[in-house]
Amino acid sequence: MSVLPLVFTSGWASGVNAYAVVLLLGLFGATGLSDDVPESLQRPEILITAGVLFLCEAVADKIPYVDSLWDSAHTVIRPAAGAWVGALLAGQSGSIPDLTAGLIGGSTALASHTVKAGTRMAVNTSPEPFSNFAMSAAEDLGVAGLLTFAMFHPGAAAVIAGVLLAAGLVVLCFLVSRIRRFLRRRAQRREERRTAGRVGRPPDRVSRADRD
Repeated sequence: MSVLPLVFTSGWASGVNAYAVVLLLGLFGATGLSDDVPESLQRPEILITAGVLFLCEAVADKIPYVDSLWDSAHTVIRPAAGAWVGALLAGQSGSIPDLTAGLIGGSTALASHTVKAGTRMAVNTSPEPFSNFAMSAAEDLGVAGLLTFAMFHPGAAAVIAGVLLAAGLVVLCFLVSRIRRFLRRRAQRREERRTAGRVGRPPDRVSRADRD
């Protein structure tokens, strides 16, 4: 069977939480749940690193504004992880070229990352912090659930991932105004901090030559 559906689903999931994808796939392979997982993802150092980074993301992703900073830092990491995982899965299967799988996984991860980052910007315009926690928890559960489902029903999981991605892009179009408001607020805060720094700066000392 072609590994393409699994590549697409893992790409979508990598755009949401790349570390969870690497950790889960590695565990699936190490426990014998799937033969489609390459051994490079099952190595102990990979699993430990992915686990530590997953815990870091689990915390940062639930804090307002910190989550958006984290997303910005992962704009390259998540698509790269999606491409890397896709290429590894294709290499293990041999049903499609590694480059093709890498492009599919990377582009899908970039699209889902854009949805995630844009949605978080809109959520951060809300004054209460609970929506961030709820969104993060839903994303973590969605990634874990869909990736596990893909191990047994890759085709159906890919369809679900495609629907979620399309729906997210549509919702993102309606959230553009809130995202722009978030960016304006962030720019305003930066300007306020710069202004406060200039006001609080002690006056320059007058040199002895000037006093004379």
